[in-house]
Amino acid sequence: MSPGDRLVVGLVRGFHGLRGAVRVESLTDRAEERFSVGRSLFVEGGDTPLTIAEAQPDAQGWRLRFAEVADRTAAETLRDVYLEAIVAPAEQLPRGEFYWHEVIGASVTDVDGTALGKVADVYRAGGAEVVVVRGPAGEVDVPLVRAVVRIFAPARGEIVVDGEALGLRGPGDEAGRESETAGTADTAGTADTASAGETAAEAGTADVGTAAAAETVEGEGSVQS
Repeated sequence: MSPGDRLVVGLVRGFHGLRGAVRVESLTDRAEERFSVGRSLFVEGGDTPLTIAEAQPDAQGWRLRFAEVADRTAAETLRDVYLEAIVAPAEQLPRGEFYWHEVIGASVTDVDGTALGKVADVYRAGGAEVVVVRGPAGEVDVPLVRAVVRIFAPARGEIVVDGEALGLRGPGDEAGRESETAGTADTAGTADTASAGETAAEAGTADVGTAAAAETVEGEGSVQS
């Protein structure tokens, strides 16, 4: 990412009250920073800033009121809209950390060299990032945890996983990979799914990072956004 680029940081899910407040699903690990009073957000693809006048976390995410949105009628135009923030000059990620969109397209292979496909999507479930891999064997969900991922190097487009740990094959059983998968991505639009706007393909560039497993070329990464 370069300074001036935009990241998707939230999705407007609903409204609160009559003064134009909206309920926002956070798509960032830096919610307190991104949604602080005085910060400006943008409707995805738009040029008009929305200045945060009030911000309050709640059970569903964040409740925001923008200075430019005077009432509920105006707020209703923001329903299901993605909100973007501008990347500041000092926001470059440390070595070993990556935004989700930087992982999309990486090739995924088993430790035995079998190609599983490419990363088509990323979502978060149970506090961990999960990549959706699509390839010859169908769709496989791969949690980015050390027990599964052996090499995590999105910068060069490489992820190596333990197929046995994923249940794609048993010990010494190479034939089982074709018929077994680790599940499919839930695209129902809930807070923990890819359809909530986390990916570059569906909602611009998301302001979320990925967790690198141990033994990566870049070093051990961490969740960062």
